[in-house]
Amino acid sequence: MNSYNELKKINEKIHNLSHLGAITSWDQQTMMPSGSNDARSKAMAEFTVLMHQLSTDPKIADLLNEASTEDLNTSDKSTLREMKRSYELSTVVPEDLVKAKSLAGSKCEHAWREQRPNNDWKGFLTNFEEVVKLSREEANIRASKSGLTPYDSLLDIYEPGMSTEKLDVIFSDVKTWLPSLIEEIVEKQKSYKTITPKGPFSTEKQKELGLKVMKKLGFDFNKGRVDVSSHPFCGGVPEDIRMTTRYDESDFVQSLMGIVHETGHARYEQNLPKDYVALPSGTARSMGIHESQSLFFEMQIGRGRPFLESIHSEIVEAFGDIEAFEIDNLVKIYNRVEPGFIRVDADEVTYPAHVILRYEVERDLINGKLEAKDIPEVWNQKMKSYLGLSTEGNYTQGALQDIHWTDGSFGYFPSYTLGAMYAAQQFDSVQKQYPNINDSISKGDYSQAFSWLKENIWEKGSLFLTDDLIKNATGESLNPKFLKEHLISRYLK
Repeated sequence: MNSYNELKKINEKIHNLSHLGAITSWDQQTMMPSGSNDARSKAMAEFTVLMHQLSTDPKIADLLNEASTEDLNTSDKSTLREMKRSYELSTVVPEDLVKAKSLAGSKCEHAWREQRPNNDWKGFLTNFEEVVKLSREEANIRASKSGLTPYDSLLDIYEPGMSTEKLDVIFSDVKTWLPSLIEEIVEKQKSYKTITPKGPFSTEKQKELGLKVMKKLGFDFNKGRVDVSSHPFCGGVPEDIRMTTRYDESDFVQSLMGIVHETGHARYEQNLPKDYVALPSGTARSMGIHESQSLFFEMQIGRGRPFLESIHSEIVEAFGDIEAFEIDNLVKIYNRVEPGFIRVDADEVTYPAHVILRYEVERDLINGKLEAKDIPEVWNQKMKSYLGLSTEGNYTQGALQDIHWTDGSFGYFPSYTLGAMYAAQQFDSVQKQYPNINDSISKGDYSQAFSWLKENIWEKGSLFLTDDLIKNATGESLNPKFLKEHLISRYLK
């Protein structure tokens, strides 16, 4: 096992250096002074190149070939498979393109932070067109090597085994029932008498509440922290998680569920298999599986009545014992369905429409069927069709609202709705194993859910292919019916 052990040492080095890169990126998005961006971007571009050189060292190819002939156990074979995949993904793209894309992405993302609130699509487009150009170049290079379409070659980075052929079938089906479901739920909720809590809800109180909820949900503060950023995220590495959220003093509802959502990501990272922590097999299986953990926390548990009952006393302690915080009212607030402009603030029923819109736009953009300058027009057309809203001239709440495209993260968006589907399927299995789980959750005992996740998802890392992971956990491959059944059960029964 000499070659395999040598590969492990190389991957451990990559992991340790990735730790530094992750914290640098976190700092750039949370605490770094804006005037430091140019210097930081150059430093990160150089770091990206160094990481690329380390990950694409030609000797790795020889070691991979030699290791494939060695006597490895099942877990080591899975690790070798993931090492090979990681190497192949890294070696396809030339170093100069990696650096150029990193620089263009940092420049575009940093400018976006001011351009978005200023509704400055024209200014954004100047930087964004370069990001698109480089992303297409990368996609075409990957496609020529893999035999996939340009977009599928990027999708494969985030969702190995997924394709536009499969996604088009899944999303086309969703579009046959989602609009009417939204309409039916909205109509039903018109009869609800809901009391909207009136702020201000101080940032400090919201922070205190968020920390209490994170603790209840099992976040390990000895190996992680939470800060503020314009776009909530969970980053870092398993041993050093950096979570962020944002606060709105007029509305604590979204920030609290944002905390629950990102804690789902964090718990997954903090519970990945310790024996493989520095190896590719010890990483999250895919972005869809990662998102399934955050949506399991937020949607399957977090917005359910039992969970709201379990944190009711903390909400009252933070903001007062008022009529708006009665359980029945809180349930209505946290499950209000209303088509809106902003994806990250969308309810779980309308959310898939946001994702399908972005998927269709980025698919056509990367495959050369759509140009960057035409995105706002297409965006507006799809928003009208899917959610009945117009974003004409409203770039802040339209095509400028997301951070993902600024650095060329194309192929990422489908993971969100795939994650919702995986989460619904997982929770269905949890309920079958623990029929009394809602009673336990209402009492603040989430151990049954966490035990199931740890055994079936968290501790498996990338030891199994995505389809095998889900089959082993739930008894079948991804089945979108569970999401539809969940939505009908929660909102129409």
